[in-house]
Amino acid sequence: MPRRKRYTERGFSENNNVQLVRGGTEYFTLLEQLIDKALTSIHLQTYIFDADETGNRIIDALIKAASRGVQVFLLIDGYASKNFPEEQIERLKKEGVHFRWFEPLFRSTDFYFGRRLHHKVIVIDARYSLVGGINISNKYNDMPDHPAWLDWGLYSEGEVSVELSTICVEMFDKSNWSRKKKKIAEPPKEVFSFPEKCKVRILRNDWVRHYHEISRSYNNLFATAKSDILIMCSYFLPGPQFCRSLERAAKRGVKVKVVIAGASDVKVAKYAERHMYRWYFRNKIEIYEYQKNILHAKITVADDNWVTIGSYNVNNISAYASIELNLEVKNEILAKEVKIHFDNIVKNDCIKITEENFKPENIFKKIFHRTAYEVVRAMFYLSTFYFRQRKT
Repeated sequence: MPRRKRYTERGFSENNNVQLVRGGTEYFTLLEQLIDKALTSIHLQTYIFDADETGNRIIDALIKAASRGVQVFLLIDGYASKNFPEEQIERLKKEGVHFRWFEPLFRSTDFYFGRRLHHKVIVIDARYSLVGGINISNKYNDMPDHPAWLDWGLYSEGEVSVELSTICVEMFDKSNWSRKKKKIAEPPKEVFSFPEKCKVRILRNDWVRHYHEISRSYNNLFATAKSDILIMCSYFLPGPQFCRSLERAAKRGVKVKVVIAGASDVKVAKYAERHMYRWYFRNKIEIYEYQKNILHAKITVADDNWVTIGSYNVNNISAYASIELNLEVKNEILAKEVKIHFDNIVKNDCIKITEENFKPENIFKKIFHRTAYEVVRAMFYLSTFYFRQRKT
């Protein structure tokens, strides 16, 4: 078994230009623009791809790119996107798009075992990229009848996009356990030079390949933060190690704020989160519930110069079972921008949860929250037990 890797500062590239992108119209407009200007290659890898209005627009854009000679590679998760229509798959293949499922070890209509391809990555010409938590679906787009779920992406141009392209080539080539593999050529290397340097590195969690980089990055952040930690996360259920690290940070005087969902698309997870509120109160951790819509974001900023953004939720599924990918950025300009957005969302769209306003009506509500917490924790434990055993 390989020795566990420690958190290090290695892996950053500096010749990058980055831009924070909010989910919804802003994100999907940029995505379509990138696809439309692609010259040589497109890699799109995502967890959920729905064939709704948003999905069909992206399908049309990919086919249009393939028709002008761009090599288009589409990889989607075989479980979360299992309802993706067969006729659309045939259409994509017929028009020259290279399509594959990312398949777990075993699956059926009602059963799933193995990794989830949870990351959301788009790379154009090994030069431009988008990484975040945003799936291809109306839920993540601004539609006439409802606004997009709150989420974020990071647009990057430069060396990190070359690295992402290499990862996508590897993932596409190894995506299917059963079929004969066909090697995909990696992109030619390009030299980038931007007026402003921006340190970015790719972090992954993948139990098969013994990557636990995002988890280690978070633990290092909690252990070393000096002034503040601001977390915006859906399905926020930190495990014991993260809880201990957050508790120590708060005791050192670090100001910790967490924005989580007010209404969740996974209701039992929301009830489980509320069971932990008293722990936050005891440790002087500020907690806010987002009210405007469903919160799906996974972004953290700390100490005026550190940002992580991607697909990683702070819970055991992301820590041990899914293939996750985040970008870690050390840049004061980006950190300041993220904090401005964070403060505006807290001010305008959230309710602060305090001991005074969080008082379950009766003992039965307390029991219900505790039961939901234990049920979710048991689900996480059982679904990740094998993966955690492999990790140790």
